[in-house]
Amino acid sequence: MGKRADARLLGPFAMTVAVEPSNPIPMPVESNDVLQGTLDMLVLKALSLQPMHGWGVAQRIQQISSNVLQVNQGSLYPALHRLEDRGWIEAEWGTSENNRKAKFYRLTRAGERQLGTEAATWRRFATAIDAVMSTT
Repeated sequence: MGKRADARLLGPFAMTVAVEPSNPIPMPVESNDVLQGTLDMLVLKALSLQPMHGWGVAQRIQQISSNVLQVNQGSLYPALHRLEDRGWIEAEWGTSENNRKAKFYRLTRAGERQLGTEAATWRRFATAIDAVMSTT
């Protein structure tokens, strides 16, 4: 018998874990445990590429991350509403590629500025973590 994969939830993201039949304790294949607030930055980044509906945002994040990050719908839509309330994205109703009514989101100028701020903060944080982890 081989490994089986299970999806585990980590905040707004799903993570794939491998489970050995002889050892039922799940071991992460790849960790994507991210800091709170990272979802907002990822949504803003996805929408900076082009306007899209919510499901498209989740798919784009999953695609760009090579299936490492899978955004849970229960976290995505509250994030979209939060970003809209903050004026960082705008939404309008349209028709999706499968001919269904869908809300399409786009980044505002304020959202572009916020994405720049969050990306710079993330890079500083990631560099600091890398420095700590690289210490021998």
